Amino acid sequence: MTNILDAILDPFTLVLMLGGMLTLALLQNGAAALGNAMRALGPLVTAKPDRDRDAARAAMLQVDHLAQLRGIACTDRLCTDTVRRAHPFLAEAVRKFSHCERIEQFEMWATQTLADRAERHRSVHNVWYSLADSAPALGMAGTIIGLIGMFAAMDDPARIGPAMALALLTTLYGVVLANLIAAPVAARLISLSQREHAWQQALCERMLAVARRENAPVRRAAMREVA
Repeated sequence: MTNILDAILDPFTLVLMLGGMLTLALLQNGAAALGNAMRALGPLVTAKPDRDRDAARAAMLQVDHLAQLRGIACTDRLCTDTVRRAHPFLAEAVRKFSHCERIEQFEMWATQTLADRAERHRSVHNVWYSLADSAPALGMAGTIIGLIGMFAAMDDPARIGPAMALALLTTLYGVVLANLIAAPVAARLISLSQREHAWQQALCERMLAVARRENAPVRRAAMREVA
């Protein structure tokens, strides 16, 4: 068993495979997207969209209550340091909501922020899909190189073994890196992104509904004065 593991674990070949995958992802997506994709490994483990969704719902109830009692401008008191650290989007949304003079300003901010977020996340997903796509291709390239070396060394049996090992190892690494690492990471990030986007969009829509409700009496009074 130990001999098999020693034969499978070839650090040099593995580093070459990883280097080739990262190089292709860099060329296809750019340095900024690749950096964001690597940083996304943190939220991949720590993100809790269900917790954030529940916190947003609870905060929205408080925003609604404060808006009815004291007006929209007073809702920024919910933006405590604890909320800013734990839920930065929620805190920023409440701050923008309380400071906007017109509903359209908050609506424009929400639309643009969610669109920018979707584009940023899409670029990260593309990087991980690039890594998943390039791993089998590089594995096949290594297999071909190994086969060439094997056929070139037919007259020397001692050189056939290493060439065949290279051919099989690169195929193995390509399959493992693509199907057990890169593709699952991409799928997990997409799931987290969709769930996060859902509660953020719902929060913004609820805030817009509250703003329209609070501004409706003011608009009716203004129309009566004009009439």
